[in-house]
Amino acid sequence: MNLQALVRPNIWHLTPYSCARQEYSSGHATVFLDANESPYNAPLNRYPDPLQRELKQAVERIKGIPEANTFLGNGSDEAIDLVLRVFCEPGVDNVTAISPTYGMYEVCAHINNVAYRPVTLGAGFSLEAERVLAATDAHTKVIFLCSPNNPTGNTLAREEVDKLLERFTGIVVMDEAYSDFSAQRPYRLDLTAHPNLIVLNTLSKAWASAAIRLGMAFAGEEIIELMNRVKYPYNISLPTQQEALAILGREAQVKEWVQSILAERTRLMAAFARLPICQEVFPTEANFFLTRVDGATRIYRYLIACGIVVRDRSRVELCGNALRITIGTPRENDALLDALKEYKA
Repeated sequence: MNLQALVRPNIWHLTPYSCARQEYSSGHATVFLDANESPYNAPLNRYPDPLQRELKQAVERIKGIPEANTFLGNGSDEAIDLVLRVFCEPGVDNVTAISPTYGMYEVCAHINNVAYRPVTLGAGFSLEAERVLAATDAHTKVIFLCSPNNPTGNTLAREEVDKLLERFTGIVVMDEAYSDFSAQRPYRLDLTAHPNLIVLNTLSKAWASAAIRLGMAFAGEEIIELMNRVKYPYNISLPTQQEALAILGREAQVKEWVQSILAERTRLMAAFARLPICQEVFPTEANFFLTRVDGATRIYRYLIACGIVVRDRSRVELCGNALRITIGTPRENDALLDALKEYKA
């Protein structure tokens, strides 16, 4: 892969902002008079580590990816935005993605004035590599994939993903936000085999920490260096880094939560399939499932009136009359089922 040919020339030659904490790497200083900070209200008076080194070491222990191959962002959305800013020339280049999928790929593309080319999934929400490749041209810099996919819940066939990785000459972004709920081998473990691959992870799902906004991108060192070059200097706050370290230290607890969610997923999907309103429950490997029902928008509004919020995906391609249901606690799931048993069309 010729990385320089893919990167915007101004980004390739960019001299990044060098902040005080990047220039200082020794652990011996006790007096900091370099960054125009207040000397009061420690530790919040100090800028955080701009490269989040301690946190990346903890991520490495959990995810098995070296620190040099890890980027941390303000949610995965920051990493998605940076991919577009690094690789896509506004008004010239384009990106391709499957449809339906996570909506921020398209939003970020439009914000960056990059053309967005959705490719409709096949039967059973399946990925068809040939159709995706047919939608690309000389100005297609990135293909966005999500597996397990949102909102469909299914994993993408590995042989089809591999075709894209082997034949596409640009960057392939694989969003694995829900991989902790899936039996599929994570693509982050295959980075060395695919230099054009960027894998996204997050602490918002299995790690139960959506509020702290901590996303991850794993890729080759050169790609990570480019993302670090373009990001804002202190993109991850000290409280976020501290909370992330705390939850990463509770791996055993998180695994218990995942097993509880998987058990509830099985129970809730089976119960949902028995409801008179249910037409179909689609297979899933995420912490949610997609279901086609009779009058999705009416049911959505009814549930809102009951104080229960689900996601109406009726206006999304291939998802007519579909609701996306996140797996909650047993009490929350029972409340949903009880409300739907009382529903009158």
